[in-house]
Amino acid sequence: MALSACGGGEDGGTTPPFTPAATTRTWRLGFSPNPPRPTVPDVIRGIDLWSPRAEVALLHDDVPWSKLLSGMSADAIIDQDKQGLVDYLRSKNLALFFTIDLTNGLAREQEAPQLVAAGRSLAEPAIQQLARTWALAVQRRLNPEYLGLAAETNLIRLAAPASVYQAVRQVANDTNTALAAAGATSRRFISVQVETAWGRLGNQSGPFLGIEQDFTDFPFMQAVGLSSYPYLAWTSPSDLPADYYSRLRGARTLPMLVCEGGWASAPVPGFNSSAQTQASYIDRHATLLDSVSAVACVQLQFTDIELASVPAPVPANLPLFASLGLADAQFNAKPALARWDALHSRPRA
Repeated sequence: MALSACGGGEDGGTTPPFTPAATTRTWRLGFSPNPPRPTVPDVIRGIDLWSPRAEVALLHDDVPWSKLLSGMSADAIIDQDKQGLVDYLRSKNLALFFTIDLTNGLAREQEAPQLVAAGRSLAEPAIQQLARTWALAVQRRLNPEYLGLAAETNLIRLAAPASVYQAVRQVANDTNTALAAAGATSRRFISVQVETAWGRLGNQSGPFLGIEQDFTDFPFMQAVGLSSYPYLAWTSPSDLPADYYSRLRGARTLPMLVCEGGWASAPVPGFNSSAQTQASYIDRHATLLDSVSAVACVQLQFTDIELASVPAPVPANLPLFASLGLADAQFNAKPALARWDALHSRPRA
């Protein structure tokens, strides 16, 4: 998730709580295992705390370009970096969702940092082959229930050079063809950036844009992934339209899942927020999920990010997402966590 600039407004923290009308839910709840600090104990502690209040674990990762370019096999990389983590998540009875990110997740106008550092490009056929090899290995070894083949495609189309977007389109479609030929069982999707689709993110101030081009460019979609950070575009949870998600899908019946997102609990440059506003968003979001009978809702962070622990250079946009957690960086609960737990207690229809 990235943007070049953001809009916002004032919020005095007085947003009233919403009371979702539904007593059941269609959507599974989940988190990514991103820790507050890049240490194994923090990863494990986080999983142990959030897994009882979730049914899904999401891994949203770049292609490991540097290791693949060095000649390391995809299987060896999975053995080294992924298998143990996935086994631990599976031991918690969590479904696995996996999103493969093909560009720079914190600067969608740019290619993946590891490719830039190596002087390579996703437009190269050899690099595209590495991406397909990685996706096939993820499917074969980790067998996620849902597999995302590209992230925030509409924002890439808007922000990046046309050659980068065309490479993303080519890789995702070719990868889907290869997965289908291999008998892959994962439900494949791409994600779109919701605030961009509404014409509200960054420097945009125009009309609703929609995602029709994404349906055209990625016709293999078996689900629509939603990247949703509405605090970057709307002042209050109560401002979100009732058709916030349903308008993107239109008359289609494809399942929808929020595969990353949340609402910040503290002010950052460009907009204001609070822990109380974040808590109200959890309830408001439930009504939006109900409106499309969503299949899943994944909160990007369970805890805040301790920016001082992030290795330099810290990405310029990272502070915008540092307070997304439902707990702080010391694992102390925020008001939003009680709202989340109340939703989790609703039986799944």
